[in-house]
Amino acid sequence: MAAETPNLDVEKIEATVKHVFGMLGGAVISGMIYLGDRLGLYRALAGAGPVTSEALATSTGLHERWVREWLRGQAAAGLIDYAGQHDGQDRFSLSPEGAMVLAEERSPAFAAGGFGGLPAQMAVIEKLPEAFKTGRGLPYDVFGAEGNRGVERMFAPWFRTMLVPVALPALDGVQAKLEAGAHVADIGCGAGVALIEMAKAFPASQFQGYEISEHALALANANKQEAGLTNVTFHDARTDPIASDASFDLITTFDCLHDMAHPAPVMQAIRQAIKPDGTWLIADIKTKSSFEENLRENPMAGMMYGFSVMSCLSSALSEPDGAGLGTLGFTEDVARVMTREAGFTRFQPRDFDHPMNAYYEVRP
Repeated sequence: MAAETPNLDVEKIEATVKHVFGMLGGAVISGMIYLGDRLGLYRALAGAGPVTSEALATSTGLHERWVREWLRGQAAAGLIDYAGQHDGQDRFSLSPEGAMVLAEERSPAFAAGGFGGLPAQMAVIEKLPEAFKTGRGLPYDVFGAEGNRGVERMFAPWFRTMLVPVALPALDGVQAKLEAGAHVADIGCGAGVALIEMAKAFPASQFQGYEISEHALALANANKQEAGLTNVTFHDARTDPIASDASFDLITTFDCLHDMAHPAPVMQAIRQAIKPDGTWLIADIKTKSSFEENLRENPMAGMMYGFSVMSCLSSALSEPDGAGLGTLGFTEDVARVMTREAGFTRFQPRDFDHPMNAYYEVRP
């Protein structure tokens, strides 16, 4: 006898199909944002007023038919504005607000850079079925140089616009130390943008960056050379770890603890490296204490768990006995417990009005 067919809610099926194709649409449009950023299309649109595909193709040195299709898709997605026809040709424009998000790299709202690592991230999906079977993740450098560059461009706007003028002055006594000449370390420094911004602002201080990604270290040294700085040094933490001599006035960890396979030993090393009156600034992904809270209150939770599978959890499980915190695993409660276990006694949340990150000022 055939199994009895359950009563199905046809409207729910239709709604689910619509929702799933919406997800596919988001993925496709993300690819178009990547192309617009890489090809300089957003930058060419910024401040240009209504333009035709022919004019945009000429200004960017691209083929008009491809540009026309891209423009139509961007307008249909609501990312740029359709300005009507003139002499039988469609015209398109990028609003000043849209330019801040998609074209102006030094804007605090710039987001297009975060799509730079998209091809490398999506390519890694082909390797993840094996990780699901074995439990072993992939090292951070699996994303290659472009993946690292994408991460740099995702976080750089905040470092360039908020770190020095807003965040550092809010930390107890830190700015005065930096102005007088402090010893600073950034653990998991990535491409070094945070250190370079601080080094430019405080020439009397010395800055040390520690990183295990070969691609990130290459970018960091290139960025240092371009900035012409002499008070910044980058170290491969695998062979040249931070000294345990209690010599650092300020230590920072930006968006890296949840990625680490073994964050607890890193925290212990930070405790040994910091002065008795030093400050540790933690920035990590803003998350709730439970999945139910994230489900209810975090509108970006679905995306964050996806990033975790592709990158953060994968990195955190890339070594034996990895902690596996994942993108949303370093909650404030977890941060309080882990810093206390590492020997720190003071923990103060700081609100720097960031859409993705939480910040904690930690003291010995």
